[in-house]
Amino acid sequence: MHALIEQFCDFVALERGLSDHTRQAYQADLKHFMAYLEQRGIRGVNDLTRRDITGFLLAEKDRTMAPATLARRLVAIKVFLRFLQQEGMLDTNAADAMDSPRLWKMLPDTLSPEEVERLLNTPEKTTSIGFRDRTLLELLYGTGLRVSELASLTVEDIHLPEKYLRCVGKGDKERVVPFGDTAKAMLQEYITYHRPALLRQEKHSYVFVTRRGKPFTRQGIWKLIKVYTHKAGIAQNVTPHTLRHSFASHLLSRGAPLRVIQEMLGHADIATTQIYTHVDQGRLKSIHHQFHPRA
Repeated sequence: MHALIEQFCDFVALERGLSDHTRQAYQADLKHFMAYLEQRGIRGVNDLTRRDITGFLLAEKDRTMAPATLARRLVAIKVFLRFLQQEGMLDTNAADAMDSPRLWKMLPDTLSPEEVERLLNTPEKTTSIGFRDRTLLELLYGTGLRVSELASLTVEDIHLPEKYLRCVGKGDKERVVPFGDTAKAMLQEYITYHRPALLRQEKHSYVFVTRRGKPFTRQGIWKLIKVYTHKAGIAQNVTPHTLRHSFASHLLSRGAPLRVIQEMLGHADIATTQIYTHVDQGRLKSIHHQFHPRA
């Protein structure tokens, strides 16, 4: 089955055009699944039952696996088995019609506008490092980019006069994302003065660079956000995706159409974006409580 996983991962990368990050995630999820099956003496895909899949997910849940990870692992299993069935290597797909149980679904974490403001104001702008960090946080929240999209952003992708950038998202799909006046002013100063100071002898066009002039990695951006979250006194676990969720939730709460938010986030399906309507239910409840005579 390990050989079949490698074959499947090559298929999703070459035929489906999925990113290397998605390929690695599928590969890791399926290897966990195969390890579980091997422990139970199941060595062939045609011996697989729905109970085996459910048992694996419940075992992962007992290990306090995050709901989002559980849902992703089920998706990986379903896509893998569908691939095997299409290739004639599987008689019956045990994962057909399986849905993630509702109790595993998890609403995205968001920050309040006040917490975002506190986070963005934490880096000191008096040094090139501090100015870079403030610009990075400003752009991440101001555009809702994925961390991988931010890390791969180049100077040529940014169009300062028109206040928009181009980025390549999942499935190598390019999209245009606008940004505001604050991000424009900070990007202009950072690219003109601070980025050259950090770049040193390095020659590349990536926007955000380390103190050694190397391009920032996804992991580097994660660590940077952890540092400033702690300095800002924000107790919750904040990741780059938290700022992306906050971007979408704050747009929605101020009346932005869901379709427009979908386009800016680069979601292929509106159903993915609709999760933010659930995030905003707290605001609707507070308005109802404040204004309805029977509240």
